[in-house]
Amino acid sequence: MKRLLRIILLSAAFSLSLPFAAQSQRIQTEFDVELIARGLQFPWGMAFMPDKSLLVTERIGQLRIISPDGRISEPIKGVPAVFNEKQGGLLDVALDPDFATNRFIYLSYAEPEGAKASTAVARAKLVNGQLQHLQVIFRQLPKTTGGVHFGSRLAFAPDGNLFITLGDRGEHAEDAQRLDNYFGKIIRIRPDGSVPADNPFAKNSQAKPEIWSYGHRSVQGAAIHPKTGDLWIHEHGPKGGDEINIPKPGKNYGWPKASYGSHYSGIPIKDEHAEQGFEEPIYYWTPSIAPSGMVFYTGNLFAGWRSNIFIGALAGQHIVRLTSENDKILGEEQLLTNTARFRDVEQGPEGALYLLTDEQDGKLLRLTPKRP
Repeated sequence: MKRLLRIILLSAAFSLSLPFAAQSQRIQTEFDVELIARGLQFPWGMAFMPDKSLLVTERIGQLRIISPDGRISEPIKGVPAVFNEKQGGLLDVALDPDFATNRFIYLSYAEPEGAKASTAVARAKLVNGQLQHLQVIFRQLPKTTGGVHFGSRLAFAPDGNLFITLGDRGEHAEDAQRLDNYFGKIIRIRPDGSVPADNPFAKNSQAKPEIWSYGHRSVQGAAIHPKTGDLWIHEHGPKGGDEINIPKPGKNYGWPKASYGSHYSGIPIKDEHAEQGFEEPIYYWTPSIAPSGMVFYTGNLFAGWRSNIFIGALAGQHIVRLTSENDKILGEEQLLTNTARFRDVEQGPEGALYLLTDEQDGKLLRLTPKRP
């Protein structure tokens, strides 16, 4: 049975180290938080289906369907084996733009090979509650040891191409600056895994043709801007320096040569991006909030939030609301502060916001305007 929590949240002003003079948005926001489901094991990604039920991944390697009234299905059969270590496991899920016709879903996950692993993306048909005809359409190669920095979010662009966000796998940070590998890259492919002819490096024999942009660390948030159709991402910085970027084709975003954070050892990193020939982030957080999940709000339930960006924060344990204009972040508000590690945030078909908490007893929460 769903549990209703009433929250009247007065947001405070926050002072962050930002590349632009963004001002915190101090407003009074009243909303209800409903507990829709619980008992998920480290849920990671979610996607709404046409019947308003929700596909949810669990990092341990399970995919479930949650009905609109909160009933959780048994694990769906046919999910590929995953490398369930540290940050690895079953990660994001996305529906094909033509899902109603072809029933294709896409999964990103840490794919094992003995003691090694890498991020992979597979598609399969969801038929009668199980996956059929599973096909791996992309692999991050070579596979390496270690359990960190897999990425990975999936986002379909308006032209039907699929963006895949990747991490540098930790020990391969320097390779994020090279074009002959998949470490620290944004990937753009067709839904069948083939390479679009207009990819920036499609005709470069020295580069991987799937690469869209490079110089990224570990990207756990991706969303398509509802007006421009551009891909927006956020990525984890090292010790500080979490970034928001709008990846442009063929551009270099600096990691590990430039960052607004420092190495965990305390060794500084140059924060000059443009001076080194890299793209500047449009926004960053110092100290880190460890962002995960990202959505542009386009619904009608929260009219005052339309076109705002919502991001989950793991280390920050809150939800971020950002206002923007002309590719610049204007202000920030923190919601549900000190509540939970939020792994993902999505907009539901009715315009509510849905949140996943990153924990053994993972929860699906729904935000709606406060009831009279």
